[in-house]
Amino acid sequence: MPLVYVIEDDAAICNELLQLLEHNGYDATCCSAFEHAADDVRAIDPDLVLLDLTLPGTDGQLICRDIRATSDVPIIVLTSRTTEIDEVMSMTIGADDFVPKPYSARVLIARIQALLRRTAGTDAGSVIEHGGVTLDLARSVAAAHGKQVELTKNEMRILALLMRRAPAIVSREAIMRDLWDSDSFIDDNTLTVNINRLRATLERIGVTGYLVTHRGRGYSVQP
Repeated sequence: MPLVYVIEDDAAICNELLQLLEHNGYDATCCSAFEHAADDVRAIDPDLVLLDLTLPGTDGQLICRDIRATSDVPIIVLTSRTTEIDEVMSMTIGADDFVPKPYSARVLIARIQALLRRTAGTDAGSVIEHGGVTLDLARSVAAAHGKQVELTKNEMRILALLMRRAPAIVSREAIMRDLWDSDSFIDDNTLTVNINRLRATLERIGVTGYLVTHRGRGYSVQP
């Protein structure tokens, strides 16, 4: 399930966006420390960023520039600063789209869907590296210690989700939604079986203890 990182200082708007995104099948979280927003984006590695321009103690365009210096994550500027120069400057420094407030919920979701579709092709051929493990999404192959192993579709999706979110803990519900587009009508043991299979597959290339179980919270991968 795609993760959207919301950088918005108005608590009411932020909560509104979280509900809208979750209702439309996205995982979402809000930024709480705007001076560290760019660092948070690099650490969380979301699939898309919604960025306001007017923020306390900083400016959204500075955050956009900082994010773009090290990441190609899709960025949609969502702001009440709707002058032509704000839009041109935002696009010039790396934003992918510009949506004025007040926004239409349907239009915003459509813009998000369209942007994620456009960037999906580049993600398909990407390589993720974390904690000594390399995951080739195009080939569905994990590698470590000079060895490699082919993963099943579910193994690859679980591992990719955990590696992208590292060091965060990903809930069982979030993993199930990502795998099956739902956390309902799925036997909870089915996810456990998939996790155990992935552990066994990684052990074939000498990777042990990489998947960490956090009882009652979910899973993560080692740093």
